[in-house]
Amino acid sequence: MKIFKRLLTLASVAFVISLAASCSSSDMQVTASGERANVQSSSQMEETAEVEETAEVEETAEAEEEMAEAFPVTLQTVTGELILETRPTRILSISPTATEILFAIGAGEQVFAVDDQSNYPPEAPTSDISGWSPNLEAILALEPDLVVHSYLPEDIEQGLANVGIPSLTQFSAVTLEDTYSQISQLGQVTGTSEEAERKIQEMKQTINEFVTRASDLEPLTFYHELDQTYFSVTSTTFIGQVYAMIGLTNIADAADEAGSGYPQLSEEYIVSQDPDLIFLADTKCCGQSIETVSERNGWDALTAVSEGKVIELDDDIASRWGPRVVDFFAAVVVALEQIE
Repeated sequence: MKIFKRLLTLASVAFVISLAASCSSSDMQVTASGERANVQSSSQMEETAEVEETAEVEETAEAEEEMAEAFPVTLQTVTGELILETRPTRILSISPTATEILFAIGAGEQVFAVDDQSNYPPEAPTSDISGWSPNLEAILALEPDLVVHSYLPEDIEQGLANVGIPSLTQFSAVTLEDTYSQISQLGQVTGTSEEAERKIQEMKQTINEFVTRASDLEPLTFYHELDQTYFSVTSTTFIGQVYAMIGLTNIADAADEAGSGYPQLSEEYIVSQDPDLIFLADTKCCGQSIETVSERNGWDALTAVSEGKVIELDDDIASRWGPRVVDFFAAVVVALEQIE
C-alpha cells in the first residue's frame, strides 16, 4: 500500500513537471512565433515600400513619356502660329501672371528663370531679367528653350526668332475667358493640359460660388484706386469685370470719356460721387491705407471713409489675371459680407 501511494505521488509529480514543461514549451513557441511574425512583417513592409517606390518611379517616367509624346505642338497665338517640336524644359517667364499659371498647373519644374517682378509663388526662380525693360543679350545668355511674356519690344522678338528661340506672347486678359484660354495654352506648351483643365474647372466653380454668395448682398457703388494720382478702372477691364460680376456699380465708368478703361479721376469727382466703398490696390506699392486716405483733403467726409468701408487689397492679387483672381473675388466678397 505504501509502495502504491509512493508510486502515485511520483506519478503526480511527474505529471505536474510534464505539464509545466509543456506550458514552457508553448510559451517559447508563442514567443518564437511572435518574433518570426514580426520579422516577416518588417520584411513585408520593406518589400511593399520598394514596390510602391518602383511603381511611383515608373508612373512618373510614364507620365513624362506621355508629355513628350504630345509634341510637336502647334498653337495659334495672338502673334501668329507657334510650333514647339519638343517639350520645353528651360522656360523663361517674363510675366508675373504667366509665372503664377505655370506653377499652378504643375509646370514649375520646367521654369528655370523668371523676371524680377515675378514674386509668386515664393519658389519661382527669380533672375535679374527686368520685367519692365528686358535686355536681349541677358535673355540669350540664359539659353531658354521657350520665352513666355505679356509684351516684348519688336527688336527682342526678332532677336529671339533669329536664333530659333520660340516666344509665346500672352497679352493682359480683358475677360475671365482670356484667362482660361491662357491657362489652357500654357498647359499645351508644357505638356500639362490635364492639370491646366483641372485648374480652370476649379477656378470656375469657386468663382461661381462667390458670385452666388454676393447675389444676396446690397448693391453698392465703389471706387477702385490704382495709385495716389487717382487712376482707376472701368467695368470694361479685367479688374472691373470682377466687381461687375459681384454686383457693384463703378463710379469710374461715367468718367472714362476716352474709353481707355483706365481713366484718371479727379479728387473733386471722387468726392462728388461719394462712393459707398473704396478699394485700395496701392497698399504695397504706395503704402496707402484707410489712415492715409482719411487724411486726404475732404475725404474724411466720404461715406466709405466715415463708415470704415475702405478695403485694403493686395496689389498683386488685384492686378494679375492668373489663378489668384479667385483670391480677388474672395477678398471683395468677404469684405462685403463683413460690412453687411
